[in-house]
Amino acid sequence: MERRKTKGTEVPLIELKNGETGIVTSIRYTHGQHGGRAWGFKKRLMDMGLTPGTKVTVVKTAPFHGPLEILVRGSRLAIGRGMAQRIFVTRQKE
Repeated sequence: MERRKTKGTEVPLIELKNGETGIVTSIRYTHGQHGGRAWGFKKRLMDMGLTPGTKVTVVKTAPFHGPLEILVRGSRLAIGRGMAQRIFVTRQKE
């Protein structure tokens, strides 16, 4: 079965294009046995303001798979693609 990507579906933050906005739905840490590391990862993102329900706008993406510059709660942050792959958002209609 083919999965369709439509507005309103949950996608990783790295799938948003420059200027697109999404609402954080979840933060996932895929390595199941590392509970302490998962909590540290989630805590770090929460400390930066990336919590479920938060509006996030991608300002720009660096070339050659570099970091993403995002706007969160009035602050600009640069986050790596590995981190952005674990932050899931729902796209917002413009």
